[in-house]
Amino acid sequence: MNKIQELFNIKYPIIQGGMIWCSGWELASAVSNAGGLGLIGAGSMYPDVFRKHVQKCKQATNKPFGVNLPLLYSQMDEIIKIVIEENIKIVFTSAGNPKKYTSFLKEHGITVAHVVANVKFALKCQEAGVDAVVAEGFEAGGHNGKEETTTLTLIPQVKKAISIPLIAAGGIATGRGMLAVMILGADGVQIGSRFVATEESSAHINFKNKIVECNDGSTKLALKQLVPVRLIWNKFLFEVEEMEKRGASIEELQEHLGKGRAKRGMFEGDENEGEMEIGQVSGLINEIKPVKKIIEEIISEFENTKTELQKIVF
Repeated sequence: MNKIQELFNIKYPIIQGGMIWCSGWELASAVSNAGGLGLIGAGSMYPDVFRKHVQKCKQATNKPFGVNLPLLYSQMDEIIKIVIEENIKIVFTSAGNPKKYTSFLKEHGITVAHVVANVKFALKCQEAGVDAVVAEGFEAGGHNGKEETTTLTLIPQVKKAISIPLIAAGGIATGRGMLAVMILGADGVQIGSRFVATEESSAHINFKNKIVECNDGSTKLALKQLVPVRLIWNKFLFEVEEMEKRGASIEELQEHLGKGRAKRGMFEGDENEGEMEIGQVSGLINEIKPVKKIIEEIISEFENTKTELQKIVF
């Protein structure tokens, strides 16, 4: 077993991203049952809804699972209270300062990982006492780093800087991709986009179908003046692009974004006016499949590729 398998007591060093509107109890439990670590995405849940998802996940799996907590979420104190009350043992935090809750969570026997996009914050995570760092490259979907550092260059830099376990994220959906980042120094992988296009994901079928249709130019990092987010091209994204080209203010962009835009796209399936967050690796996703099948394929390709590499002679 490697560091990530030992840390989370899982069969494979594969963590499912806790993505808003896509990562409910069905997806999290399916990933955990298949040998990975499933995460419930709290960022799109009211506290009472979050508690229900946690309780349903407990009923659906006897394997380890965790939750993803975006620290900028307005009701985070209430969510943290539920985490303690429901005896959750694994928490991935993101979108905020890891020092804010790490000590408190660890005092309650919780294993903590934090998501970063650069070396500076990876070091801050280590100083804050987290158990593992998720280093997410520019290829990733959803909210992203302003530095636009790719996974290929980010992982070896973070590996060199920290001594705690490292999880790679961004642009990983296959066994070959998993092996590549582990060769670069990662101890495990966090996969988001590939798990959105699954039967168990809570994403709307329209969103899943849009992912399957994606190619290598179907996404763009937008709204950098607010919080950078990678989106599928649609009417909304074209409007944002035009606004940014003419130098729209932050206030104008905020007004156009409004509230509920992500829910509208990913959960309700509005292909034109909704925000559809997905990674560049969507160009490799050609079919909606069950979680178990996807993890089996990733591990099989991972092992086969290791064998292939041993045959290469320079």
